[in-house]
Amino acid sequence: MKLLIISGLSGSGKSIALNTLEDLDHYCVDNLPITLLKAFGENIAKSDFSPYENFAVGIDARNQTNELINFPEIVDQLKELGLEVEIVFLQTSEEILIKRFSETRRKHPLSTPERNLVDSINYERELLLPILSEANLIIDTSNTNIYQLRDNIIKRIGNNKNNLSVLFKSFGFKNRVPNDADFVFDVRCLPNPYWETRLRPYTGLDKPIIDFLEKHSAVNSMYLDIASFIKNWIPEFEAQNRKYLTIAIGCTGGHHRSVFLVEKLAEYFRTLYKNTDISVYHRELT
Repeated sequence: MKLLIISGLSGSGKSIALNTLEDLDHYCVDNLPITLLKAFGENIAKSDFSPYENFAVGIDARNQTNELINFPEIVDQLKELGLEVEIVFLQTSEEILIKRFSETRRKHPLSTPERNLVDSINYERELLLPILSEANLIIDTSNTNIYQLRDNIIKRIGNNKNNLSVLFKSFGFKNRVPNDADFVFDVRCLPNPYWETRLRPYTGLDKPIIDFLEKHSAVNSMYLDIASFIKNWIPEFEAQNRKYLTIAIGCTGGHHRSVFLVEKLAEYFRTLYKNTDISVYHRELT
């Protein structure tokens, strides 16, 4: 049986993730105290929960500090029960979290008369470090709406049949580097179609941009180098039983060069690895 532990910062989308997993026929429990996590694992390992084979629990920072510190040990105990355990951690930038709490007028669960919103967010980050350190998959929801997060969960978790899931993500450096990437490649040194006025309205998905970039040898060299690097190291990640790999390609605005290379890389690896889940996300085009 498989147990997913969903955690992360308040306001980052944990409830959406759990609701999505419930729609995907997972048995879900939200806000489970860490002290009950092992007992829950023992229960599903020994009992017949048919037709459920997949379970998900939500864990947040509303636990005693010493309980959160013991999280890695509890995960080891769950694995000893024969459970396949994966930890998914959702995080968001401080700026976006402040905006979300202000718009919804919700109170942060860790706020007190002595602790304002910013202090509460930073305090929560510190409390959740033991869970973050164990995470198999980190999802940055700073630039993600409800529907995009749901789609991401379906693609990366719901459709993952014990295969390595690789996400190629394009982004623009001017809108910050995504903090959920395992590898980040900077392609701002490549010829920029933005400076061709007639090409500005297009993206890396459009033929005029594709034609422009494909005629430059530097673009092909960059593509071959990145593809070679990933090809060499994917087997090592699989050998370590890694389930998720996020590769981010960044240019200045995230509309042209990075989009083109992400599409080209994804197409290549879909052909090369038939049993690997390859997905694409263009952050600045959403």
